[in-house]
Amino acid sequence: MKILVQGGRVINPATGFDQICDVALESTRVLAIQNIASSFEPRKVINATGCIVAPGLIDLSARLREPGYEHEGMLESEMAAAVAGGITSLVCPPDTDPVLDEPGLVEMLKMRAEKLHQARVFPLGALTRGLAGQALTEMAELTEAGCIGFGQAEVPVADTQVLQRALQYAATWGYAVWLRPQDLHLGKGVAASGAMATRLGLSGVPVAAETIALHTIFELMRSTGARVHLCRISSAAGVELVRQAKAEGLPVTSDISINSLHLTDADIGYFDSRMRLNPPLRQQRDRDALRQGLADGTIDALVSDHTPVDEDAKALPFAEAEPGATGLELLLSLALKWSHDSAIALPKALSVLTTGPAQVLGSALGTLQASAGQLVEGGVADLCIFDPQATWVPSDTTLHSQGKHTPFSDYELPGRVRCTVVGGQVAYLQGVV
Repeated sequence: MKILVQGGRVINPATGFDQICDVALESTRVLAIQNIASSFEPRKVINATGCIVAPGLIDLSARLREPGYEHEGMLESEMAAAVAGGITSLVCPPDTDPVLDEPGLVEMLKMRAEKLHQARVFPLGALTRGLAGQALTEMAELTEAGCIGFGQAEVPVADTQVLQRALQYAATWGYAVWLRPQDLHLGKGVAASGAMATRLGLSGVPVAAETIALHTIFELMRSTGARVHLCRISSAAGVELVRQAKAEGLPVTSDISINSLHLTDADIGYFDSRMRLNPPLRQQRDRDALRQGLADGTIDALVSDHTPVDEDAKALPFAEAEPGATGLELLLSLALKWSHDSAIALPKALSVLTTGPAQVLGSALGTLQASAGQLVEGGVADLCIFDPQATWVPSDTTLHSQGKHTPFSDYELPGRVRCTVVGGQVAYLQGVV
């Protein structure tokens, strides 16, 4: 299909391109930017005047809730939320039910997602069977089925020898391991350790739960040569350790969530279960360090950490409520808010949603690798077209996700996606799913 995107401000963070011009799409590729041939006859014209035309967003952490948690989210609703948020590619963790530790489950998920013709889904396979932290999965078979890496989601590996063997095997075959750094025994609380948790009588998770796990991971990386992506760093000390590891030359990347980027433990207020999240919200100094780490490149990507939770699971006392929040549709807006609050240039803010995540995925993107996260002639036609001046408030009526709970439900957020194009096809147009 031939599509002409007219009059938008075209930004490609990877190259620094930033101009008001037209973009021509043909089939699955970007045919031309700026210099459109007079012979080009589009079947569809998208008026992007006053809008930003950016590469499609890439989200490195989004739970789609299938299989096993359909009461909290259906594949149809969560994929619709993804494209409504301008996301054209997403990574889903392996903590479904059953766990993604068998090739057949991965193939079924990918087939279901592909039939919806919306965002691309890149599954993570389980690092250990059943996420039990004991026996390793058949990583080669899972890779053939479509897994782009292996992780434990929220379940730490208690046995360091098992983790060492997993990293050794992954390094041998070039697989990436995705880990959220958290010590099993220190990480059992429900809020960040500190004055707020003490005042509210909530069990705390100390920063040491993250830093001890990071030290262990880095030592094992040094001995095995494995490539590791660290999921949702939450503390200032954690950011500094990642900075040191990168300076040392370790093959490590990392991300942070939209929740940790903007919120602190003070936002828990009087036991607001919308703030029951993993990792827990930490103090302002930690949030400030996360913002700085994202700005200076220590942190590679910003993620939605999309985890839809149903009403019953949130309508409980804080410590008993299920952790998680919807995030797919908020990812772009909260990146723009960070850009405004921290005086970050728009192309930089977009880079942590596009080129940064694409570099984390690397060769796992396959044929998309050369142009993923970019908007270039000859590249894949994945576009996010949004109005930076528009504002909106997340609510039951404005969210496409089946999960309606978010810490930002009372916020007026900047930026609204007007159109999402995936592989040259319009996957979302404002008002139409």
